[in-house]
Amino acid sequence: MTSSTSSQKLSLQQVLIFGGLMVTLSMGIRHGFGLFNLPITSANGWGRETFALTIALQNLIWGAVQPITGALADRYGAFKIMVAGGALYALGLAGMAISTDTLNFSLAGGLFIGLAQTATTYSVIYGILGRNVAAEKRVWAMGIAAAAGSFGQFLMIPVEQSLLTSFGANDALLMLALMASLMIPIAFMLREPSLTNAQQGSNQTIAEALKEAMSNPSFRLLTLGYFVCGFQVVFIAVHLAPYLKDLSKIYPDVGAPVVATTALALIGLFNIFGTYSAGILGQRFPKRYLLSGIYILRSVAIAGFIWLPLSPVTTYTFAAIMGFLWLSTIPLTNAIVAQIFGVKYLTMLSGLVFFSHQLGSFCGAYFGGYLFDRTGSYLIVWDIAIALGIFAFLVNLPVKEQTIHRAVTA
Repeated sequence: MTSSTSSQKLSLQQVLIFGGLMVTLSMGIRHGFGLFNLPITSANGWGRETFALTIALQNLIWGAVQPITGALADRYGAFKIMVAGGALYALGLAGMAISTDTLNFSLAGGLFIGLAQTATTYSVIYGILGRNVAAEKRVWAMGIAAAAGSFGQFLMIPVEQSLLTSFGANDALLMLALMASLMIPIAFMLREPSLTNAQQGSNQTIAEALKEAMSNPSFRLLTLGYFVCGFQVVFIAVHLAPYLKDLSKIYPDVGAPVVATTALALIGLFNIFGTYSAGILGQRFPKRYLLSGIYILRSVAIAGFIWLPLSPVTTYTFAAIMGFLWLSTIPLTNAIVAQIFGVKYLTMLSGLVFFSHQLGSFCGAYFGGYLFDRTGSYLIVWDIAIALGIFAFLVNLPVKEQTIHRAVTA
């Protein structure tokens, strides 16, 4: 294999600014989809299962295709992938706006946006950072990109609620499509002068790396824990707003749209601090214990939220706690994968773990709507989320963080 090398690179400021803008838009827009649940299903006469299935498919496609998109970005350059992703994101949002039947709505919001997220979120941006940022600043730069995605969640929630209130769901989605199209010029600002395909590490092949990981008990345990993470965060993101609206009959103060909007924005805000803190603590304490702590604290927070009398204050408190724990599993989980297996196939192995996360996301989004339509309540899904948190607490405890030492072949 030949590889092109060049001393030319994107500047640190360019990568951080425009990489941050890319994930701010991509992660921020998707974080507000839960606000569209009731307006869209009510306007079209659909059950909540329809909207939930679309978001579930979106997450499933994102997880399943992410490793393939990453390989294409490595082969042909991230620029082309990001341009395609920005176009698909805009088309998907516009398709959701004009769809009047469930199939087209699911294709637009599930397939198109799911594919778009594989090309415009952390994985591709991290690849650009890795190639253009000096090794001693790389982790810090990735942390800045993660914080940008979290800030996008905080920023876009009030924007999307304002669009919904002022223009209605369909026009709001069309305006978000215009915003998503900004990812295309942003991609041009992240176009790399050259692409270097540098192989590093051992002589291990992809097949050998896959076999090694799948046979490793710690990798399997991390994968199970990440499923729980996806289930919990996507269920809350998609179904918190309608849950509050349903209970406004008992607790009138929580029914106003501003409560759900503020709660989702607080999740994004505190997510910034949680992710940063997880990275700092992960350098000082065993990461498996931190992961276990995150999952058990989530279960405690959920239990308190559904069992205590509901009010705006308890909702905001729950959102702040969950926000701090929201994506703090990401740096810890990926750091353990890197510590055990090394970095040569880190993107691929992290993609496999992420697929488990997205399977959980699919289940959290879909079964939230499915079980509500059949029982008239979200209570059983909240209970499942609590039980899964306890399960993830237990499965992360025996994870071994020791590096695998492989025999060196001549």
